[in-house]
Amino acid sequence: MKHIISIVSITLLLTACGQNKTQTVADVIATDNLQTIRLKRNEIVAQQQEITEKLKQLDAKIAVLDTQKKVPLITTFKVKQKIFTHFLELQGNVSTKNNLVIFPEYSGILTRLYVKEGQKVIKGQTLAKIDDGGMSQQLAQVQIQANLAKTTFERQERLWQQKIGSEIQYLQAKSNYEAQAEAVNQIKQQIGKTIVRAPFSGTIDDVITEQGSVVGAGQSQLMRIVNLDDMYIETDVPERYITDVIKGKSVEVEFPVLGKTLQTKIRQAGNFINPANRTFKVEIAVPNKDKTIKPNLTARLKINDYTNNEAILIKQSIISENANGEQYVYIVNDKKENGQGVAKRVIIETGKTQGDVIEVLKGLENGAEIIEEGARSVKDEQTVKVTNKN
Repeated sequence: MKHIISIVSITLLLTACGQNKTQTVADVIATDNLQTIRLKRNEIVAQQQEITEKLKQLDAKIAVLDTQKKVPLITTFKVKQKIFTHFLELQGNVSTKNNLVIFPEYSGILTRLYVKEGQKVIKGQTLAKIDDGGMSQQLAQVQIQANLAKTTFERQERLWQQKIGSEIQYLQAKSNYEAQAEAVNQIKQQIGKTIVRAPFSGTIDDVITEQGSVVGAGQSQLMRIVNLDDMYIETDVPERYITDVIKGKSVEVEFPVLGKTLQTKIRQAGNFINPANRTFKVEIAVPNKDKTIKPNLTARLKINDYTNNEAILIKQSIISENANGEQYVYIVNDKKENGQGVAKRVIIETGKTQGDVIEVLKGLENGAEIIEEGARSVKDEQTVKVTNKN
């Protein structure tokens, strides 16, 4: 009896399996029979595994037979060591130490102006004359007294040498002569202050006070004199560059208004850090043979603060970064004659940038072939094809 029941059960199960294969998924679900639904699911999983295995076999055979399989197309370049010059870009204004407004040393009427605007003068040349207020006449009188005192002293001196007269007479004559001579010198110095002279060679840029005006010592501006030969640019440099921006460093100076660029050097670097903005001053010489550069002109500066004679440089645009913050690029290994090779991810360390290039400090060797176009789309260990035109 037991054998009959088993045979019946197996028969029913086989019948259900046969029916299950012909039924759709919707039909099986509609039966609400858990065992039937599970059988259908197991059937579909078995079919899926069989299809996956067949696809693998087919793909493997296609990879062997297909000589024109699609691989990412890329371009590359080989890195070469070259000189890398980094520039610190700043802004500054042109100055000159020979840019001076002249003030009188004596008060009075400006009786004569001997120069006009735009006139070139030399150091010590007379520029103007101030009325001395009768000091010339006073000098003449004092000079007469000084001459008399001199004659008296000389005679008394001869007598004293001959042991004639008293010593006190000789000393009085000497003292009187020296006092009169000093009085003459003082008046001459005062009269000398009425003559305005050029403190250095240059050009009269502006005549401020007109002839006939009353001027005050140290108060009235007479004229401005400028010398454009010794020009310089002064700018503030952040303190972190104090060991790199030093005297003698090369500087490229651009004057946007003039459309002019020139090469020069730092002639002085300050030793004092300004606590207010943490900067130090540098002074850059400015050659000005054609006199086109004027004081207070704005200039753009490129100061050479770093040079590497054996630098490896790449474009910043081909560098990627992983989740750990590490920078990397792709190089091509195992390159064949048909241009195919394997992309290899390389972790790099970078240094300074200049424009669109960056210095690579670690990770790349001289001559390495770097992926340029297509660098963002390839993957590590992926087969790629180089399509460089040259």
